[in-house]
Amino acid sequence: MAVLLETTLGDLVIDLYTEERPRACLNFLKLCKVKYYNYCLIYNVQRDFIIQTGDPMGTGRGGESIFCQLYGDQARFFEAEKVPRIKHKKKGTVSMVNNGNDQHGSQFLITTGENLDYLDGVHTVFGEVTEGMDVLKTINETFVDKDFIPYQDIRINHTVILDDPFEDPPGLSVPDRSPEPTKEQLDSGRIGADEEIDDLKGRSADEIEEVQAEQEAKTRAILLEMVGDLPDAEVKPPENVLFVCKLNPVTTDEDLEIIFSRFGPIKSCEVIRDWKTGESLCYAFIEFEKEEDCEKAYFKMDNVLIDDRRIHVDFSQSVAKIKWKGKGGRYTKDDFKEYEKERDRSSKLALKEKVKPKQDAKYDLVLDEDIEESQTSRSHLAKKQKKKKHHHSEDEEDDKRTRKSKDSDRKHEERYREKIKSEKKDRHRSRSRSQERDYTYSKQKDKDDFRIRDWDKKADRSRSPKKSKDKERSKYR
Repeated sequence: MAVLLETTLGDLVIDLYTEERPRACLNFLKLCKVKYYNYCLIYNVQRDFIIQTGDPMGTGRGGESIFCQLYGDQARFFEAEKVPRIKHKKKGTVSMVNNGNDQHGSQFLITTGENLDYLDGVHTVFGEVTEGMDVLKTINETFVDKDFIPYQDIRINHTVILDDPFEDPPGLSVPDRSPEPTKEQLDSGRIGADEEIDDLKGRSADEIEEVQAEQEAKTRAILLEMVGDLPDAEVKPPENVLFVCKLNPVTTDEDLEIIFSRFGPIKSCEVIRDWKTGESLCYAFIEFEKEEDCEKAYFKMDNVLIDDRRIHVDFSQSVAKIKWKGKGGRYTKDDFKEYEKERDRSSKLALKEKVKPKQDAKYDLVLDEDIEESQTSRSHLAKKQKKKKHHHSEDEEDDKRTRKSKDSDRKHEERYREKIKSEKKDRHRSRSRSQERDYTYSKQKDKDDFRIRDWDKKADRSRSPKKSKDKERSKYR
């Protein structure tokens, strides 16, 4: 009770469950006997799920049972056998495909995954692949399109019945030999099963090297996109930007712009400098408004002498000006297309360093030390701004550094203001203490004067009464 399927990729041996599924096995065996499956396409390959075949039309909408040949179109499909229940537990399980009405025709599927419970009770299991699992794996890994149709044809060339326990029903016509395939059967519109796929056939050595270089560049770009160093694998550098190297460190942006402007209007010209020292790195990028002007400059300015140096000119391969998130970023091709549209528009945004800070309306006490510190902080910021003007790209790290420096200056100023306030409070406290001392001293003095006066009075009272009376009499004389 087994059948051998000879495919274009190898042979498969299927053992049938004739006792559990007698009607499905009878249908399958007799279809193989009348060579119904010869040259049938494997038209549905879903990796690690199923492969489907059994339709002579190769569309998944045709096919008929052996009973249609015996009893006419009314017997095109037969009822599904659900008892006993057999599950799709392992790879290589063979099932009849349900047509949507719990009926089967000629189409069958072979599973390439395990524990496919959602197929149970829908498609009737009637056998399993016992030999040729490597062939099944090769079919499973074939390249397919979005509709799961293989790009290269995979066909059942021939079927051989190894053991048939069923007798042939009356009226069954068995051919003596396998019929020859028709042109319509073999013409699927895809790569033929016998065709050799060789893209390099008939090409010269230079063309082969060029194709290989393109493939290597594409794989590298995909790898860089996966790592996060490129926004998109198909990203292309702008065609209106020139890369100029081997410059003299003395050469400035203005000099290059004057020299290259004779070929056409220039959008930007920038000599790349070290962000710390501000010294020239001896290369620059020049962006033209038109690609034609850029090509003229490329052909005429290479190996030209500028400031006693022979420069080298090439088209820029840099995509550094593309604003993207970097590692872990998720920019799509549409985002990059929008960037290309907006790239020609001149940005009207002002830099953060150029924006003047708002002045406070409050008047604070300023000392010589404060003035010196503010001057040093301003000079420090001015140096940073000069260095940043020569920097090629405004990165997030530079923004963080400027923010940290500003925050440190602000904290320093706040600390100094708090110091001044504390000094004011100390002065006020010292004044209040001196006033309290003066007040206590004056009170003590008054008390002493009062005591002296009291003592004088007591002394007068202690004198003799005769002398006092004589004094009174002398007053009235």
